[in-house]
Amino acid sequence: MIAAPRVLILRAPGTNCDEETAYAFDVAGGVSERVHVNRLIENPTLGSRYQILCIPGGFSYGDDIAAGRILASRLNRHLADLVRSFCDQDRLVLGICNGFQVLMRLGILTQGVSESTPATLAWNDHGRFEDRWVHLRTDRPAEAPTSCVFLRNIERMYLPMAHAEGKFIAESSETLAKLAAAGRLPLRYASPEELGGAIDTGDALLPFPHNPNGAEGNVAGVCDASGRLFGLMPHPERHIDPTHHPYWTRRDEQPEHGEGYAIFKNAVDYFA
Repeated sequence: MIAAPRVLILRAPGTNCDEETAYAFDVAGGVSERVHVNRLIENPTLGSRYQILCIPGGFSYGDDIAAGRILASRLNRHLADLVRSFCDQDRLVLGICNGFQVLMRLGILTQGVSESTPATLAWNDHGRFEDRWVHLRTDRPAEAPTSCVFLRNIERMYLPMAHAEGKFIAESSETLAKLAAAGRLPLRYASPEELGGAIDTGDALLPFPHNPNGAEGNVAGVCDASGRLFGLMPHPERHIDPTHHPYWTRRDEQPEHGEGYAIFKNAVDYFA
């Protein structure tokens, strides 16, 4: 039992959501520290201090070449053992937006599915940066062996997203179905009508703007087979306080926390 798990918020040139993410973990009861990737490369043993690794959003290394690729390459070249320790031990890894792109390029979220690259994140269908709030639902197949730690007891969320390369693409329809059946695509974009029970879209591709990037299967987040490693495109750290909600002034009563808070609370409570 760990009273207050320590959280490593990994920074790199271009990262711009590290302070908000650290605040979110601290509000949820964790003890976060923002650490630059160069500091870790100089002393990888620093990673042993932490129970949670989080790669936050932003534009690491300016998203030169492709979003998240340079940071993923540096991690793979210089800190592969550290990343593997978080994956193999009973610790957690979270990637948000650019961090999700990094985790996908490292391959740790989709490992074990096929010998090739099972899935990737590509440019949004309309070919431009998109910034809006989106409705989300969780997907937990009854036959899935594990569930995502970060999404426990969450059925739906309303969160902001902001990205240009967030379209989830699987290498084949068979791979997409395999990932879904294993519970490894636990977060999906949704429409208000679907969440309200007025319609049932099933697996049909939602139109823009409900699916803001054209992701196959309306996928907004991916987890590994253990449920301890999770990446998502929307920004839960931008909806921690109820006043972050775009329509907060229209509510008669305010909830205690914004809807993104539960993701960070689940991570902290995992070690309780």
